[in-house]
Amino acid sequence: MNKAVLLVAALTLAACEPVPTQSRNPDQAAPAAQPAAAPQVSRNQAVANFRRVVAQVEPVAERECQRRAPDLNCDFKIVVESNPRLPPNAYQTLDSSGRPIIGFTQALIRDARNRDELAFVLGHEAAHHIERHLQKQRDSAVGGAILGGLVAAGLGLDVDAGQQLGGTVGARAYSKQNELEADALGTVITKRAGYNPVRGAQFFTRIPDPGDRFLGTHPPNAARIDTVRRVNSQL
Repeated sequence: MNKAVLLVAALTLAACEPVPTQSRNPDQAAPAAQPAAAPQVSRNQAVANFRRVVAQVEPVAERECQRRAPDLNCDFKIVVESNPRLPPNAYQTLDSSGRPIIGFTQALIRDARNRDELAFVLGHEAAHHIERHLQKQRDSAVGGAILGGLVAAGLGLDVDAGQQLGGTVGARAYSKQNELEADALGTVITKRAGYNPVRGAQFFTRIPDPGDRFLGTHPPNAARIDTVRRVNSQL
């Protein structure tokens, strides 16, 4: 397996990882103050919230999956990472049989301020599977790697390096769009499970804003919150 294929294989498992903090020019105006965050819940309450949310949201996500993508495996498996040191994160991937896996780190569960936030994260990750984002990302990465290799060969450059660069660009080409699509469908799933997606999306106010970086993997937090509000208003 060449370097480009290895890169593509790794990229297909990337999900909603934490966004690094961006530095701000001292001459720039400070961002508008956000509402005070809700207090953090106790460890026992966090565990109880997570169990309750999984019990209520998972069946709704599976029904939505069966309705929108009947050819997909809609038997979601929800897992919690065993390493307590991992930072707050959630992701969606597939096991070897094609079963969709949604993973949470313990830190994310502890950091959620209420059940609405956990429900929205779960709905968002389920939406990635229903919208076939892993497959779309994989296809885009493969296409980018092939194109990058061809361009490098035509210019007399290192083909492996061209494939790696092309694969990276291809995988990220639609990542922001995918996130907004997952926010939109995640809003639907969250609402139909009996939770408040607008309140759930408030966790965006507590994470660093990725802004609108070129080839960034996540859209600006404001765009994500606007998407949730817009879709919620239509339900």
